[in-house]
Amino acid sequence: MASPSAPAAQSDRAALLKAFDEACTGVRGLVESGVSSVPALFVHPDPYASAPLAPPGVSIPVVDLSLPAPAAAAAAAEAARSWGFFHLINHYQALGVPEDYPARALAAVRAFNELPAAERSAHYGRSMVGGVSYFSNVDLFRTSAASWRDTVQIAFGPQRADPARIPAVCREELLEWDAHATAVGRALLGLLSEGLGLGSTRLEEASCLEGRVMVCHYYPVCPEPERTMGIVPHTDPGGLTVLAQDCVGGLQVKQTDDDGASYWVDVKPVPGALVINVGDLLQAV
Repeated sequence: MASPSAPAAQSDRAALLKAFDEACTGVRGLVESGVSSVPALFVHPDPYASAPLAPPGVSIPVVDLSLPAPAAAAAAAEAARSWGFFHLINHYQALGVPEDYPARALAAVRAFNELPAAERSAHYGRSMVGGVSYFSNVDLFRTSAASWRDTVQIAFGPQRADPARIPAVCREELLEWDAHATAVGRALLGLLSEGLGLGSTRLEEASCLEGRVMVCHYYPVCPEPERTMGIVPHTDPGGLTVLAQDCVGGLQVKQTDDDGASYWVDVKPVPGALVINVGDLLQAV
């Protein structure tokens, strides 16, 4: 029997994508339906085809906010320059962040994503109505393979989202986490600004803290994790990403050594630490 023509295959894929999106329940909805294999829409090629996994023991740097300011600034600048990623520790004491954050925010996001489908679907949509959206795969209709994740996205600046649009089950926790993450971001911009020799306020004055978006990814349990990805290789377009990991892990960073060889480095969760990613905007500074 002849294989379907390319236009027919594309038409079938478009129909499947449309049906998935119009179900308004995301990847979590597939899991709830009892799928035992990854649907073809979500199958990815081998993610390690272009670069292998790093040897054991290789990890991103650590920046300790309990160090004297000049030492912390030097460490942050070096980590940003050489890796673009680092673990941030002791921000609780230095910035007054409650020790139950970000865990409370992570638990609240999980609670929303595990609401009954009918309750979640009422929030589903690709437009940022009131500065808030809940959807699966921002590039769902453009990518060649969808990723195994659902997302809540909230704009916190320069125009702040309407708090009433944030799902009630996670509203209080996400509003509070924005305040804490903003404090972390402000402190880091000060350190990096000092590390660049610009003075402590230069990057913040350049409005690097004004535009803020909170992106809450949820990765449902997958029946065949080796056949798909939670998120594809990418860079973050902004200035800084303040990333709160849960205990599951899965984040990897691509690093190139002095000999020009590239490899993927596992960023294993560190209790009490945040992961900081220097985005494209600051990479260009």
